[in-house]
Amino acid sequence: MASRRVVVTGVGLVSCVGKDTASTWQALKESRTGIARITAFDPTGYNCQFAGEVKEFNPADFVDKKDIKKMGRFIQFGIAGADEAVKMSGIKIDESNNERVGVYIGSGIGGFEVIEREYRALLEKGPSRVSPFFIPATIVNLASGWVSIRTGAKGPNSATATACTTSAHAIGDSFKIIQRGDADAMICGGAEASITPLGVGGFAAMRALSQRNDDPSHASRPWDKDRDGFVVGEGAGILVIEELEFAKARGANIMAELVGYGMSGDAFHISSPSEDGDGPFRVMRNALKDAGLEPDKIDYLNAHATSTELGDRIETLAIKRAFGDHAYKLAVSATKSMTGHLLGGAGGLEAGITVKAIQDQIAPPTINHETAGPGCDLDYVPNVARPMKIEYALSNSFGFGGTNGCLIFKRYTE
Repeated sequence: MASRRVVVTGVGLVSCVGKDTASTWQALKESRTGIARITAFDPTGYNCQFAGEVKEFNPADFVDKKDIKKMGRFIQFGIAGADEAVKMSGIKIDESNNERVGVYIGSGIGGFEVIEREYRALLEKGPSRVSPFFIPATIVNLASGWVSIRTGAKGPNSATATACTTSAHAIGDSFKIIQRGDADAMICGGAEASITPLGVGGFAAMRALSQRNDDPSHASRPWDKDRDGFVVGEGAGILVIEELEFAKARGANIMAELVGYGMSGDAFHISSPSEDGDGPFRVMRNALKDAGLEPDKIDYLNAHATSTELGDRIETLAIKRAFGDHAYKLAVSATKSMTGHLLGGAGGLEAGITVKAIQDQIAPPTINHETAGPGCDLDYVPNVARPMKIEYALSNSFGFGGTNGCLIFKRYTE
């Protein structure tokens, strides 16, 4: 039996450069960054004092005030992204289809700020002062749970927690759920909110973060020789994906087609890739195989590229292994240079960006790219967005523990 075709009909993005898809995409096309000094807490004394915060985000704009205290910030981001994606898709979920619509939204860490707050309450005021909403406000699957409750979607309901590959896995797994006929539509992606004292402190302790405190807007600089670590971001990326005939039957506006999904494991190290880029190479190869594509069909690649010395170089090597000579004809960009790294939300944000790139036929840039670092010699769309033909585009996500995901999208045609 032929696999069912799956299309994207809605995209909801929340990032430090925009609280919705239109503003996020516009900022990226204009090469604008949202990275600045942290305001959520006083970062004085931290070796990294900046991040990609979502500013002026008010959950009361879309959540009942009585429910806000029941949700961690990541859940609020996930709901905001899902609300926009569902509205954009135009899907109406009711008794006629609710068992055929599912939700699959993950988070790498979950309600970090709630954990910190409630632990302080425990230490300072005793166990009786711990909030009864503590657990449901923090656990990873509650973004999916809340979206399901709010939309009435009764189909498959799940969540991933696979570090920085979380969202890509959520979208890819949802793709397979629809292909095999277990649902006709999925609301899928990821959300993260880890700009907290412990979150930033933990990544800083690993020496993973940039320390460019005097110039945060230029701190995230993937592939540049002066890169010195990644920048934590927050937000969400949620897609509505549907079986093609289901979408067409209701006259949906189809943004792109999802045609390939790959997974792989490094089996090497908890936080570093192997020097030969084996895991990233195989995940791209697997996605191409799943899509039935030769490497030279890909026009644009949204890279994982976090702005770490080793990670960027190894991803470049893996791209060369996967694409051969065609690697030098690819437009490869790192939008984390503007949004920071959303960790579990990164793959969803970047999948949505990749869909917009196909829809508008524009490759977003890698900003802060001045001088390429050793081993980094591909076309990274430096500093300025590029109008170009994009028929097929690929989005990479790699996570701690050596877990990798890759999604391939196509310009939709009948």
